Amino acid sequence: MDAEDVLLDDDLDGSWTLLSWLASCVMVFGGALPYVPQYQDIQRSSNTEGFSTRVCLVLLVANILRIFFWIGKQFEMTLLLQSVVMILAMFAMLHLCCTVHNTNRVSTKQHRLTDLDFRYFWKWSAFEDYLLFCFGFTVLCAVVTLLLLDSLVFVEALGSLAVMFEAMLGLPQLLQNFHNGSTKGMSVKMVLLWTAGDVFKTIYFVLNESPSQFWVCGSVQILIDVAILLQVLFYSQDARVKLG
Repeated sequence: MDAEDVLLDDDLDGSWTLLSWLASCVMVFGGALPYVPQYQDIQRSSNTEGFSTRVCLVLLVANILRIFFWIGKQFEMTLLLQSVVMILAMFAMLHLCCTVHNTNRVSTKQHRLTDLDFRYFWKWSAFEDYLLFCFGFTVLCAVVTLLLLDSLVFVEALGSLAVMFEAMLGLPQLLQNFHNGSTKGMSVKMVLLWTAGDVFKTIYFVLNESPSQFWVCGSVQILIDVAILLQVLFYSQDARVKLG
């Protein structure tokens, strides 16, 4: 092998390393990016009706479980960091929604976690209640994981449960749109970024030979994203017919 071949190989290795680093950065921060336009829409309109906060519930549970899955089966650090970033992003969304709800609330009645009223589960008035719930859930997961960490069946089941929750990410939004008979208040940019991100990460999972749970999850998410985009088309046409 001559000097030119060596230099070419070094250049290719350097380019591949750079692309791999960029892909990892996209994976870490790209998952939270779709919520930026939705966050801005809520801030601008002071209205949260079009956004389902249960999306935050699904992602918080999924990413807390994924962190404990990583403890039992250490896959790419990129996916662990992605979970941390996503948890912080969901807390930011919940804090904004609580602030807007409390600003717009007419009634003085507040719903708290300590009321133990299942009718208002995840509809609490105070942001602190969401933090308390997630803290309690994390402690529960930590205790169970500590007891069963040596069980391969448990670790694999934990991973499957984590990605099952994540695969259902768009389902609360899909159901809320159906219930409202409209996609008004939902950021279409958010869903488009969901779709682009889910396609990207599914390809990333396949190329990096991540645990099979991850690419199955990505495939299901893509299908739900497409269903929500079809809702956007359907409800916008339905609104035009009614106006006509």
